[in-house]
Amino acid sequence: MSAKPKPPTVLPSEDDLRGMVAFNVRLLRVGKGWSQEKLALECGLDRSYVSAVERSRWNVSLSNIEAIAKALEVQPWILLKPPSSDVI
Repeated sequence: MSAKPKPPTVLPSEDDLRGMVAFNVRLLRVGKGWSQEKLALECGLDRSYVSAVERSRWNVSLSNIEAIAKALEVQPWILLKPPSSDVI
């Protein structure tokens, strides 16, 4: 059995949009208790791609933001919203 997913612990800088997407995806995924593999299955993406998104390694297309948001049951703009400091 894999380890329990942990939420992000460091807020991204205000000018780091990829970091905001990464933070929000991980926060929402962990909130559902999902592994990266589960999220990938739910949104039809590869697990390694989800991992890269959560590590800010890839630019995410609007189509993939939409797919991830749908799987996480949030509006796509939520993934782009700067997180508040009270979430960590």
